[in-house]
Amino acid sequence: MAEAAGRLTKIILEGESLHRISPLQEADREQAVADLQVENEFAPCAQPGLHSILHLSIQEGRLIFDIRDAEDAPVVAVVLAMGPFKMLIKDYQMLLDSYAGAIAEGREAKIQAIDMGRRGLHNEGAALMTERLAGKIAIDFETARRLFTLVCALHQKL
Repeated sequence: MAEAAGRLTKIILEGESLHRISPLQEADREQAVADLQVENEFAPCAQPGLHSILHLSIQEGRLIFDIRDAEDAPVVAVVLAMGPFKMLIKDYQMLLDSYAGAIAEGREAKIQAIDMGRRGLHNEGAALMTERLAGKIAIDFETARRLFTLVCALHQKL
Protein backbone atom coordinates (compact mmCIF):
# COMPACT_ATOMS: atom_id res chain seq x y z
CA MET A 1 0.00 0.00 0.00
CA ALA A 2 2.05 2.96 -1.29
CA GLU A 3 -0.03 5.66 0.42
CA ALA A 4 0.95 4.46 3.92
CA ALA A 5 4.70 5.10 3.45
CA GLY A 6 4.84 5.59 7.21
CA ARG A 7 5.41 3.06 9.89
CA LEU A 8 5.10 2.32 13.55
CA THR A 9 8.39 2.60 15.39
CA LYS A 10 6.94 1.60 18.76
CA ILE A 11 3.67 0.14 20.09
CA ILE A 12 2.55 0.74 23.66
CA LEU A 13 -0.42 -1.24 24.93
CA GLU A 14 -2.32 0.42 27.72
CA GLY A 15 -4.91 -1.12 30.00
CA GLU A 16 -5.22 -3.38 32.99
CA SER A 17 -6.52 -6.33 30.94
CA LEU A 18 -2.92 -7.04 29.92
CA HIS A 19 -2.26 -8.29 33.44
CA ARG A 20 -4.94 -10.97 33.09
CA ILE A 21 -4.18 -12.56 29.72
CA SER A 22 -3.57 -16.27 29.31
CA PRO A 23 -0.08 -17.61 28.53
CA LEU A 24 -1.20 -18.46 24.99
CA GLN A 25 -2.57 -14.98 24.43
CA GLU A 26 0.62 -13.50 25.93
CA ALA A 27 2.64 -15.48 23.38
CA ASP A 28 0.37 -14.22 20.56
CA ARG A 29 0.74 -10.64 21.83
CA GLU A 30 4.52 -10.89 22.04
CA GLN A 31 4.73 -12.37 18.53
CA ALA A 32 2.46 -9.64 17.09
CA VAL A 33 4.57 -6.88 18.68
CA ALA A 34 7.81 -8.50 17.47
CA ASP A 35 6.43 -8.87 13.93
CA LEU A 36 5.23 -5.25 13.91
CA GLN A 37 8.67 -4.06 14.98
CA VAL A 38 10.20 -5.81 11.97
CA GLU A 39 7.65 -4.81 9.34
CA ASN A 40 4.53 -2.67 9.18
CA GLU A 41 2.77 -0.05 7.10
CA PHE A 42 0.83 2.43 9.21
CA ALA A 43 0.26 6.17 8.93
CA PRO A 44 -2.49 8.69 9.56
CA CYS A 45 -4.01 9.57 6.19
CA ALA A 46 -3.33 13.26 6.90
CA GLN A 47 0.41 12.53 7.41
CA PRO A 48 1.32 9.67 5.07
CA GLY A 49 5.08 9.56 5.71
CA LEU A 50 4.94 9.70 9.50
CA HIS A 51 7.08 7.33 11.54
CA SER A 52 4.99 7.09 14.66
CA ILE A 53 4.53 5.69 18.14
CA LEU A 54 1.15 4.06 18.77
CA HIS A 55 -0.48 4.02 22.19
CA LEU A 56 -3.25 1.42 21.76
CA SER A 57 -5.97 1.08 24.39
CA ILE A 58 -9.62 0.31 25.02
CA GLN A 59 -11.46 2.95 27.00
CA GLU A 60 -15.18 3.07 27.75
CA GLY A 61 -15.99 0.55 25.02
CA ARG A 62 -13.88 2.30 22.40
CA LEU A 63 -10.66 1.32 20.70
CA ILE A 64 -8.20 4.22 20.89
CA PHE A 65 -5.34 4.65 18.41
CA ASP A 66 -3.34 7.46 20.04
CA ILE A 67 -0.76 8.23 17.34
CA ARG A 68 2.30 10.22 18.31
CA ASP A 69 5.43 11.45 16.57
CA ALA A 70 8.96 10.19 17.18
CA GLU A 71 9.25 12.40 20.29
CA ASP A 72 5.98 10.93 21.67
CA ALA A 73 4.09 14.19 21.10
CA PRO A 74 0.40 13.72 20.16
CA VAL A 75 -0.38 13.78 16.43
CA VAL A 76 -3.92 12.41 16.17
CA ALA A 77 -6.23 10.06 18.03
CA VAL A 78 -8.50 7.74 16.10
CA VAL A 79 -11.41 6.30 18.08
CA LEU A 80 -13.39 3.25 16.94
CA ALA A 81 -16.42 1.64 18.54
CA MET A 82 -15.64 -1.86 19.82
CA GLY A 83 -19.07 -3.22 18.91
CA PRO A 84 -18.16 -4.43 15.41
CA PHE A 85 -15.12 -6.30 16.80
CA LYS A 86 -16.76 -7.97 19.80
CA MET A 87 -18.10 -11.11 18.10
CA LEU A 88 -14.76 -11.79 16.38
CA ILE A 89 -12.95 -11.27 19.68
CA LYS A 90 -15.35 -13.63 21.45
CA ASP A 91 -14.86 -16.28 18.73
CA TYR A 92 -11.09 -15.80 18.95
CA GLN A 93 -11.17 -16.35 22.72
CA MET A 94 -13.21 -19.54 22.27
CA LEU A 95 -10.65 -20.79 19.74
CA LEU A 96 -7.79 -20.03 22.13
CA ASP A 97 -9.56 -21.98 24.87
CA SER A 98 -10.08 -24.92 22.49
CA TYR A 99 -6.47 -24.67 21.34
CA ALA A 100 -5.18 -24.86 24.92
CA GLY A 101 -7.38 -27.91 25.53
CA ALA A 102 -6.17 -29.63 22.37
CA ILE A 103 -2.55 -29.00 23.34
CA ALA A 104 -3.16 -30.43 26.82
CA GLU A 105 -4.74 -33.53 25.24
CA GLY A 106 -1.97 -33.82 22.63
CA ARG A 107 -4.48 -33.95 19.76
CA GLU A 108 -2.41 -32.86 16.74
CA ALA A 109 -5.25 -32.99 14.17
CA LYS A 110 -7.45 -30.82 16.39
CA ILE A 111 -4.59 -28.37 16.97
CA GLN A 112 -4.11 -27.98 13.21
CA ALA A 113 -7.84 -27.47 12.61
CA ILE A 114 -8.06 -24.85 15.35
CA ASP A 115 -4.95 -23.13 14.00
CA MET A 116 -6.66 -22.82 10.59
CA GLY A 117 -9.67 -21.29 12.34
CA ARG A 118 -7.43 -18.83 14.15
CA ARG A 119 -5.88 -17.74 10.86
CA GLY A 120 -9.35 -17.27 9.39
CA LEU A 121 -10.45 -15.14 12.36
CA HIS A 122 -7.27 -13.07 12.08
CA ASN A 123 -8.08 -12.46 8.42
CA GLU A 124 -11.65 -11.42 9.28
CA GLY A 125 -10.34 -9.16 12.05
CA ALA A 126 -7.79 -7.61 9.69
CA ALA A 127 -10.43 -6.96 7.04
CA LEU A 128 -12.70 -5.32 9.63
CA MET A 129 -9.80 -3.29 11.04
CA THR A 130 -8.84 -2.07 7.55
CA GLU A 131 -12.47 -1.20 6.76
CA ARG A 132 -13.00 0.68 10.05
CA LEU A 133 -9.72 2.63 9.67
CA ALA A 134 -10.34 3.55 6.00
CA GLY A 135 -9.89 7.28 5.44
CA LYS A 136 -8.29 7.67 8.87
CA ILE A 137 -5.21 5.44 8.91
CA ALA A 138 -3.47 3.88 5.92
CA ILE A 139 -2.55 0.32 6.86
CA ASP A 140 -1.53 -2.89 5.13
CA PHE A 141 -3.24 -6.25 5.71
CA GLU A 142 -0.44 -7.87 7.75
CA THR A 143 -0.24 -4.87 10.07
CA ALA A 144 -4.03 -5.01 10.50
CA ARG A 145 -3.81 -8.74 11.39
CA ARG A 146 -1.21 -8.06 14.06
CA LEU A 147 -3.14 -5.11 15.47
CA PHE A 148 -6.24 -7.31 15.69
CA THR A 149 -4.21 -9.74 17.85
CA LEU A 150 -3.26 -6.83 20.13
CA VAL A 151 -6.88 -5.67 20.36
CA CYS A 152 -7.86 -9.20 21.42
CA ALA A 153 -5.19 -9.12 24.13
CA LEU A 154 -6.44 -5.73 25.35
CA HIS A 155 -10.02 -6.98 25.39
CA GLN A 156 -9.18 -10.24 27.19
CA LYS A 157 -11.10 -10.95 30.36
CA LEU A 158 -10.12 -13.98 32.41
